[in-house]
Amino acid sequence: MIQDEISVSIQTLRWKCIESIAYSKHLHYGRFALSPLRKDRADTIGIAMRRALLGEVEGTCITRVKLENIKHEYSAIIGIEESVHDILMNLKEIVLRSDSNEIREASIYIVGPRNVTAQDIILPPSVKIIDTTQHIARLTKSITSDIRLKIEKNRGYIIHSSNNYQDRIFPIDVFFMPVRDVNYSIHSYGSGNEIQEVLFLEIWTNGGLLPREALYEASRNLIDLFISFLHGEEQNIDGMNKKKGSNMLPFPLSHVLTDTGETKEKIAFQHIFIDQLELPPKTYNSLKRANINTLLDLLNYSREDLMRIEHLGKESVEQVLEVL
Repeated sequence: MIQDEISVSIQTLRWKCIESIAYSKHLHYGRFALSPLRKDRADTIGIAMRRALLGEVEGTCITRVKLENIKHEYSAIIGIEESVHDILMNLKEIVLRSDSNEIREASIYIVGPRNVTAQDIILPPSVKIIDTTQHIARLTKSITSDIRLKIEKNRGYIIHSSNNYQDRIFPIDVFFMPVRDVNYSIHSYGSGNEIQEVLFLEIWTNGGLLPREALYEASRNLIDLFISFLHGEEQNIDGMNKKKGSNMLPFPLSHVLTDTGETKEKIAFQHIFIDQLELPPKTYNSLKRANINTLLDLLNYSREDLMRIEHLGKESVEQVLEVL
């Protein structure tokens, strides 16, 4: 446990970590203080930071599992104590950490009888398992088990429709949320017009990120979201017909940028992230996998280009164009 004094200065606004505890590999706790703040500012910052920590911080999860000769999630496997569903749930609970935003592949290849744990997962170099003792399955007979895994880094959650099994690939409902809970409290001191505030922020994580790292990433994401207001101007693009169906442009949407002020517009679009477009999770994830992160990236795609993106069907393309 790390215990620091909170130093309140009327000149310097700063964060301090006043407590840090690792209860287990799966549960880390951090308590931070920001001071000094003018009256009512602590509540504004506390609300924004809590939402950013719970919704904007990326996590890494196993999202798909390929099992040979298995047709259904609730199938029993001869020689394995757990059902397919139990194995999927155990894999879902494994906490990972990744330095890459790319979709990665991993595998498990073992011969029974023996217990299978997270330590048996063969990982790419950029991915790390937080707790290698996590149980996956128990092989009760002398059989060979070959399991293929897909690993993704994302934010929010993905819920798959049931019975959506193709080529023996089982998708997993996952929550890309390394931050488990966030609380904030405010301490006021002074009197009259000299009231100052200290914001206390408590963060619990699953070990995929430390609380300090989660706080840094959430702060950075908030800055990225608000930076667009420093460059953004209300755009009045000539030649855009607002009638229904007029958004079916055969050319990249960036072509409608006028020569005058084009650089300013591109700077503004570069700082508007697709997270802000309120797209459905499936559409958002497909765009992210195609390395489309900002509005400027998206404007460089024509309707036909969008249709060629994997898992982005006609309906999703219509949703994107409707938002634009």
